[in-house]
Amino acid sequence: MTDQFPKTGEPAPDARRLDPRTIEALLAVVARLRDPEHGCPWDLKQTPRTILPYTLEEAYEVAEAIENDDMAELCEELGDLLFQVAIYARMAQERDAFDFGDVVASITGKMIRRHPHVFENAAVASEQEVRENWEAMKAAEREAKGKRLRTSVIEGVAQALPALVRAEKLQKRAARVGFDWDSLDGVADKVREELAECEETFSAHADPLERVHEVGDLLFSCVNLARHLGVDAEQALRAANHRFERRFMRVEVCLGAAGKTPAPEHRADMERLWETVKAEER
Repeated sequence: MTDQFPKTGEPAPDARRLDPRTIEALLAVVARLRDPEHGCPWDLKQTPRTILPYTLEEAYEVAEAIENDDMAELCEELGDLLFQVAIYARMAQERDAFDFGDVVASITGKMIRRHPHVFENAAVASEQEVRENWEAMKAAEREAKGKRLRTSVIEGVAQALPALVRAEKLQKRAARVGFDWDSLDGVADKVREELAECEETFSAHADPLERVHEVGDLLFSCVNLARHLGVDAEQALRAANHRFERRFMRVEVCLGAAGKTPAPEHRADMERLWETVKAEER
């Protein structure tokens, strides 16, 4: 890392005197927060594991700003996410593992190396070839680092991903080697088949674990359907959640105008208002 960034054990420069638009200012803030003598007690207690939930939350807030097409909010949320990167790097620097400069160098080098058709003279015929080259380079880099070569085409999809995202990635990996449906009709038939198997567990005496399995298979098939339709399943479900939230809140408002509150005895009213709200949105 260059000398312009604060080093572990050295006093951080006064971030208030630095240009707030520079990365130096951010790193100075993080260094001060982690300063053993003058830092923040809460920040000093944190470890990569303890701030991981906040990182995931910030990433989802970035996604929400994008979905809402709110550029002002997106700017703020990207800043929050960048802070997460900076504090992880600071913690690693304190352990002499790596620093922020190493993080930047790693991603910069990787992007240049994996885009020879942009930064060099390599020719590519299609987007598909770009993706294939990317995967080949990833495998070569993995081997160069001495990491175990993957024995399965679906190995290496992060377990921590949201389930819908992970399902789609697994399906795409399998599809690369031809393990996929040939037509949309076949996918739709599979969804109907899984729904029928799910219905077989409706009995009060059905095995609860079997219900879990069948619902899981149905959801996996629905992700497959979304993929074949060119729809991002995670984004589609997030959008559906937003629609339900917006519509139900509107139902509550309408119900309140009639002097009522959401309750089982007002179910008929809620269903009628729900259909009205849906019609108004159309």
